[in-house]
Amino acid sequence: MQLVEGEKEKIIACVEEVLKEDPKEREGLIPILQKVQKELGYLPALAMEMIAGKLNVPAADVYGLATFYNQFRLNPPGKHQVKVCMGTACYMVGGKVALESFERRMEIKEGETSLDRLYSLERVACVGCCTMAPVVVVDDVVEGKVTPTRVDGIMLAINENENSEGKSSKSLNKEEGEGDQ
Repeated sequence: MQLVEGEKEKIIACVEEVLKEDPKEREGLIPILQKVQKELGYLPALAMEMIAGKLNVPAADVYGLATFYNQFRLNPPGKHQVKVCMGTACYMVGGKVALESFERRMEIKEGETSLDRLYSLERVACVGCCTMAPVVVVDDVVEGKVTPTRVDGIMLAINENENSEGKSSKSLNKEEGEGDQ
């Protein structure tokens, strides 16, 4: 995924800061990756390459470790995170259909983030709301009985919220500008 403006500098500063604190040994690789992800929200390729260089390990080893453990994410989280439950109950009553519906509406695949970083889509093992299956968690809000039609409604609500936020900040900026005259 391409970096957005100012992100490269943020990644470099974050990795340098984390490596100041942590031992520069291969054994410290997982805690280093965890700290970088906690700060950045994900593990960008640039960060993994820098860490590999500082620890004097092949970049492929760092990438291999990051892809082995599912706690690490290689794509930045979207502003709106959608997590589709694929536990047994959800899967059996339409979780896969819900996931495919979100993929079509967002124009991304599971595990990806939209280019504008507005959405990210994940598959999760179990949300713990089996009686509401299939379940989706949208920005920490649990949505139950999700059908393709509900997916459309959820996406419409997200987009309307985005549009109203944009209008609010534009009108706020306009009002601030008028007061300065």
